[in-house]
Amino acid sequence: MATHGQSVPGGYEGGMTWDADILIAGGGLNGPALALALAQGGFRVTVIDARPAPDRAEAGFDGRAYALAIASVRLLKAIGIWEAVADKAQPMLEINASDGRAGEGAAPFFLHFDHAEIEEGPMGHMLEDRYLYAAFLEAMRTTPGVTLLSGETVVAQEVTPAGVTVTLASGKTLTAGILVGCDGRGSGVATRAGIKRIGWGYGQTALVTAIRHEHDHMGVAHQFFMPSGPLAILPLKGGHHSSIVWSESDETAAAIQALPDEAYLEALRPRFGDFLGRIELAGARFTYPLSLSLAERFVAPRVSLVGDAAHGVHPIAGQGLNLGLRDVAALAEVLILARRRGEEPGSATALEEYQRWRRFDATALALGMDTVNRVFSTDNPLMRLGRDLGMGLVNALPGVRRGFIRQAAGLSGELPKLLAGRQI
Repeated sequence: MATHGQSVPGGYEGGMTWDADILIAGGGLNGPALALALAQGGFRVTVIDARPAPDRAEAGFDGRAYALAIASVRLLKAIGIWEAVADKAQPMLEINASDGRAGEGAAPFFLHFDHAEIEEGPMGHMLEDRYLYAAFLEAMRTTPGVTLLSGETVVAQEVTPAGVTVTLASGKTLTAGILVGCDGRGSGVATRAGIKRIGWGYGQTALVTAIRHEHDHMGVAHQFFMPSGPLAILPLKGGHHSSIVWSESDETAAAIQALPDEAYLEALRPRFGDFLGRIELAGARFTYPLSLSLAERFVAPRVSLVGDAAHGVHPIAGQGLNLGLRDVAALAEVLILARRRGEEPGSATALEEYQRWRRFDATALALGMDTVNRVFSTDNPLMRLGRDLGMGLVNALPGVRRGFIRQAAGLSGELPKLLAGRQI
């Protein structure tokens, strides 16, 4: 299936004749966000998505949701998406992080973050996948300069001095100035470009579902660190539903996932606690193996990587999509500014600028999440004492705590314009 936005006829203004200025392999969330940002800068962009669009856009409630940092919300506003989903998003007003064991409750030392500690408002919003993707799909259909090819897969790519040519599974070929891989951790774009990866598995699997609970969550998110892995309880719109991301060892997770619903709930209840009253399953059940995956380079000649294609991180702080949208904002900015300087989309200068901007930040955050997971996923008494005292100390220091909040909200560091809510 193919759906098309309005396209601008002709080739690149510098004289190149391509089917599109920029090809994006992958139509999840980062790919559409990048396409819309680039189209605002005057580029003709084609998004190649392996999935049939209606399958995901018409999905019902399944509990899959994203924790969108303030900076990510600003980007969505800037590219015209937020208005379509704002009434479906749940503001995160507080975040509680605590240590403990299943069935024993939280340790006495904990971290508490309150949105009132920063001037910018809620620390972030929870938004279901089905709403965000549907908004992107509609925007791609109606934005001049964006073409969406659904149900198509890139099977080959060739880079020449004049551009990049990709071959689709259907046999069709497309040419452009640059190919952007938004095609996930197993990125075919990266592999074909000769970009190697480093990383390791955690021996953990995330169990993901949604629950309905008796008491109102009041916009509070919870992160409960247990020896087997963290449990995140993330508030959804309406007050009585939450998304669950629950990490266990691979073996334990497989056994739990195989249980019928009531037995699954019985395994969850001692970990979850009773602070929200009675709970019951409200969505589909998913599992995701957890690992760290980092591309050794984020760029190659006429190729760039974005999101999980560049860096796959542990979901311990819900930063995966936020990291990807940081990539989107940075790449869109360097390409649009390069265009204004008269450079063509595949400019090596622009790609290197993108890599300098993003690789250190993404790698540092990925390794930071790796360290946090290793420190908290152990039952060693000395480690538990050290981390509990550390959380208590941070919680007692407002300035340090405020710094953590701003970091999690995506407000620190050198921000691309879109993450500051400004047009490029």
